[in-house]
Amino acid sequence: MKEKIINLIKDIDSETINNSEDLVNFKNKYNEEFCSILNEFLAIDIDKKKNIGPLLNKLRHKIDEKYKISSTSINLENRKKNSNIDYTIDIDLNHGNNHPLTNIENNIIKIFSNLGFKLVYTQEIEDDWHNFSALNIPLDHPARDMQDTFFIDKTKDKLLRTHTTSSQIRILESITPPTKCLSIGRVYRNETISSRSHCYFNQIDAFYVDKNVNILDLLHIFRSLFDELFNEKVKLRVRPSYFPFTSPSVEVDVECFLCNSKGCSICKNSGWLEVFGGGIIHENVLKNCNIDYKKYSGIALGGGIERITLLVHKISDIRYFSTNDIRFLKQFKFNSI
Repeated sequence: MKEKIINLIKDIDSETINNSEDLVNFKNKYNEEFCSILNEFLAIDIDKKKNIGPLLNKLRHKIDEKYKISSTSINLENRKKNSNIDYTIDIDLNHGNNHPLTNIENNIIKIFSNLGFKLVYTQEIEDDWHNFSALNIPLDHPARDMQDTFFIDKTKDKLLRTHTTSSQIRILESITPPTKCLSIGRVYRNETISSRSHCYFNQIDAFYVDKNVNILDLLHIFRSLFDELFNEKVKLRVRPSYFPFTSPSVEVDVECFLCNSKGCSICKNSGWLEVFGGGIIHENVLKNCNIDYKKYSGIALGGGIERITLLVHKISDIRYFSTNDIRFLKQFKFNSI
């Protein structure tokens, strides 16, 4: 029996299997041989089984291995014959790229992380308190109007958030300062879609609350952010502004790279493009979050990722980001800073 098994193992190595018919014949032949030897094996003494058993297992493994390898090879050949694909052609596959907005978002996260900010995510469906009231936005503020906000229910207490600034309230309500947080996500506004605005876009919001935080901390963050994003010393313009949730408030403009400050449709012929707003967190906002505004102060800043991406890549139309045009998207490779 031992010699018979050894000879069968040798025979398997020398078998040639060229097609499906050969494969079936191989399977039938050696399965029959194996079953015959197995019946003999079951009838011998236990001492002999100890010597024959490992060899019989080797035969079973050899049959299965030969069958599997041959079956895979034959199936592949059959697919080639029945396919219009020329397997000899050297194909340069197009690998997917990150979306340009994702690239900029990743870089922004890295910059703020280096400045000590923690990334948090909050919900897109908000209520009036977190999106408006707690942020010191009065009841008669235009932002509450149906023209600007997508309300979900008739009571106007459920809505699609109009800014990621709502994350400030949710976080400050649940922690004790000091804290540095960065929130990134999609926001929604009922606006006319054009080359420079959309009804939904991606926004970042960062805030820092601690003792003795002041406007110089805010300006330092602006300077660090834009120098890193544009890999150069960019020209910024900081001007007074108004936001209900900060006081004093400022807006930051970047020199329009698309027209080199000469004026174009994107910058409204001003030579500047507004990209960020910010200021000292209003004391009413801190009070609404049960934070002692006499002990703590804070700064907050926010802006649209699309606006920044327009400038970094010198893109002339914000609508390109949401068209899913492969010709546009494949131009961008990941560029980490």
